[in-house]
Amino acid sequence: MTQELTQNRITSLFSQKSERLLNLYFTAGYPSLTDTTTILRGLQAAGVDLVEIGMPYSDPVADGETIQQSNGVALDNGMSIKTLFAQLADCRNATNGEPVTVPILLMGYINPVLQFGVENFCQKCQQVGVDGVILPDLPLDLFLEDYAPTFRKYGILNVHLITPQTTEDRIRFIDAESDGFIYMVSSASITGSVKGVSDTMKTYFERIQAMNLRNPRLIGFGINDHETFDMTSQYANGAIVGSAFIRHLSEKGTSAESIRAFVETIRS
Repeated sequence: MTQELTQNRITSLFSQKSERLLNLYFTAGYPSLTDTTTILRGLQAAGVDLVEIGMPYSDPVADGETIQQSNGVALDNGMSIKTLFAQLADCRNATNGEPVTVPILLMGYINPVLQFGVENFCQKCQQVGVDGVILPDLPLDLFLEDYAPTFRKYGILNVHLITPQTTEDRIRFIDAESDGFIYMVSSASITGSVKGVSDTMKTYFERIQAMNLRNPRLIGFGINDHETFDMTSQYANGAIVGSAFIRHLSEKGTSAESIRAFVETIRS
């Protein structure tokens, strides 16, 4: 592990807490362009452990209807990676309210990152306090061959995904090459399409749990209420909530009170 990664907020978080971590996902620039900072501050005030911010993209491969719709609205609002970096820089400093200190991951797809320039992207992530990224369509082998040195140079974690179809050898390989945590996709599906935790999913969770991986794990896809958060947290270090939070923002708004109420329904 590099010196930069030892100082990474995600790495520090998992060194201090290992159970029932809550990672909330929302799309940058949704419902309105300036809501990114409002939501981020609201999530920190509500006590979430990590925040995953979606970089809007017109052709997502893993996102269901809810997140796709929020991506479309955000793009129509004018959200871009450049604008997102400017908003995050504002959140991380103290010139406009309480500084945001919660670990931040950016979730998106490799094409916009390539267009931005990988070196430039990683450098900006470091400058504005992004701790990690999730790029589901970037294969681990290609990442290691072409991009890993650049990510490590700037101390940016690249979180890799596993699914029920991932072989044990592949999971071992991902575990050996990962820092931070492993994103466990709960089922072979898109985001927001899974209802409840099935026996098949429990069998998959138990299989991964028995592998005693080096990295902590968070389970995502289909985590939408207290019951699913509580259940999945028994098999991993915590869980990721996305589509349910997007729907809440759409229906209940982005006030600090609204966000706190949602987080409390998941945790309590």
